[in-house]
Amino acid sequence: MTGTIDLAGDPNIGVYARVFEDMAIVYPGAPEAFTATLARELDLEIVSTFIQGSSIIGSLVAGNSRGLIVSGLAADEELAVLSEYRDIFLLEGPMNAAGNVILANDYVAAVHPEMPLDVAEEIGSFLGVPVVRLTLGGIKTVGMAGFATNKGILVHQRANDTEIASLERVVDLPIGLGSVNMGSGLVGTGLLANSRGYVAGSVTTGFELGRIEEVFGFLE
Repeated sequence: MTGTIDLAGDPNIGVYARVFEDMAIVYPGAPEAFTATLARELDLEIVSTFIQGSSIIGSLVAGNSRGLIVSGLAADEELAVLSEYRDIFLLEGPMNAAGNVILANDYVAAVHPEMPLDVAEEIGSFLGVPVVRLTLGGIKTVGMAGFATNKGILVHQRANDTEIASLERVVDLPIGLGSVNMGSGLVGTGLLANSRGYVAGSVTTGFELGRIEEVFGFLE
């Protein structure tokens, strides 16, 4: 467990990396101080690749311990790297930024409310979890409006009772409201965590860190 960090001066660390229990996917050339902190504090392996030639890994990859959902525009050589660690589901069509439109852990997947039902069902089957289509705080890109580990789910500070109830019906984990980086409800943009630890964007306040620790069970 640790506090805050930036990535080359940018506090929006969740845009550029995707963390799982055993690994973090980070773009090649990411600062050594950043990758070393992730490896140490979250006790995981660093996997280095671009996705569709881009560094915004967090926006383009989602998944859990069973598989990875990746933008259908990813290159063959990028998929070859990822396929060494997980089975891969390619998200095709206009709604292909998997990390933006899917919030997932080993117990549930929440997806963009306008995702076609058949695609949502395929995602659930692939990841082996129940799926719910919803917004969080009225935000459709639920992968950035929330962050899920296997110990809890932190959601946009303006998420309402109906949205939270939609999650509670399908998963039995702590669900809490929060923010990062001095008030941003897009918690997925400024947080990386697994069941062993977390890092948050560099301008995340002490109050926000306390909320993260509470929801994810890190309070001693």
